[in-house]
Amino acid sequence: MTKAKLGSIGLSLFLFIALIVWMATGEIRVAEKEAPASPQAEEESLPAVQVELRESRLYQPSLLLQGQIEPWQSVAIAARASGTVESLNATLGDQVEAGQIMATLSEDSRQAAVSRWQSRLRKLESDLSAAQRLRERQLTSESEILTLQSELATAKAELAEAQLVIDHLTPRAPFAGTINHKSVDEGDLVQVGSPLFELVRTDRLKAVGQVPQQSVSQVETGQSVNIETINGDRLNGEVRFVASAANPQTRSFAVEIAVDNPDRKRVAGGSATLRIALPEVQAMFVSPAYLTLGDDGRPGVRHVNDNNEVVFTTVSLLSITTEGAWLTGLPREIRLITRGAGFVSLGQKVRPVSADAERG
Repeated sequence: MTKAKLGSIGLSLFLFIALIVWMATGEIRVAEKEAPASPQAEEESLPAVQVELRESRLYQPSLLLQGQIEPWQSVAIAARASGTVESLNATLGDQVEAGQIMATLSEDSRQAAVSRWQSRLRKLESDLSAAQRLRERQLTSESEILTLQSELATAKAELAEAQLVIDHLTPRAPFAGTINHKSVDEGDLVQVGSPLFELVRTDRLKAVGQVPQQSVSQVETGQSVNIETINGDRLNGEVRFVASAANPQTRSFAVEIAVDNPDRKRVAGGSATLRIALPEVQAMFVSPAYLTLGDDGRPGVRHVNDNNEVVFTTVSLLSITTEGAWLTGLPREIRLITRGAGFVSLGQKVRPVSADAERG
């Protein structure tokens, strides 16, 4: 190979290396002039959603029932002996005390029957005493003693029955209450079983209702209850009984509530709304507009997690009105998506914007 050829090859190699160096330095200059995209620019390119910080707090849910208010006690007082009504000691609307005489029926020689049996009893007691003394001297038989003892027992029973009939001539109030109905007037002839009065106790009431089978596990005796009557009166009560078995027709459980009514409001017999207070739980209050349905058809809300990703959490509804809904099942604190939830998908990274910042 001649020196001329070697010189040509060396020149070509030199030019090739120089070209590579020039291209490398050019890229470095471009890199120095054009900085890479900043994280802030990347974040601004994400879709924005408006969020509000929401926290759960203690909430006492209630079970809403429709029920009936009844007197605490109610009894129909009937005649237990026949006779003429000689006097009435109570009339409609009267407040009576326990044991108070409410009416007086005619004796019709019943006191004479008591006197006869009292005399018969005294004679038999005397005869029996004499017979026992004679028996000690073997002057009478044992069978005669037994006969007198039997007659004496019969006389005691007859006297007790005659005295009981006398007591039945003055029927008394079995408990303190109000005369709600009167069926007789003075001079009326009544027989055994004839209705005389209806007595009710209303200073205390009881409310009754039916608890659905899916909710009965939440109801226990001792729970407080708010009662609202159809005319707006409000009373307080306490659960005193929950049925152990459901009604086979309705599949619901009977519940009875004791209600104080010191003012004797006239609400017995009417319908009412019963709100049974359930145990307190951690819950969150949100607008119903923020509730959506998941793929399984259950309600939930969309919010942004710590990684700024859209997530959906299923919730349980404790109560819902036009003003808002109380929910359980959410974390203690969330960033609730209040605007833009329909334009992003689950799992998508977003740029959360505080609602307060947008208003500012």
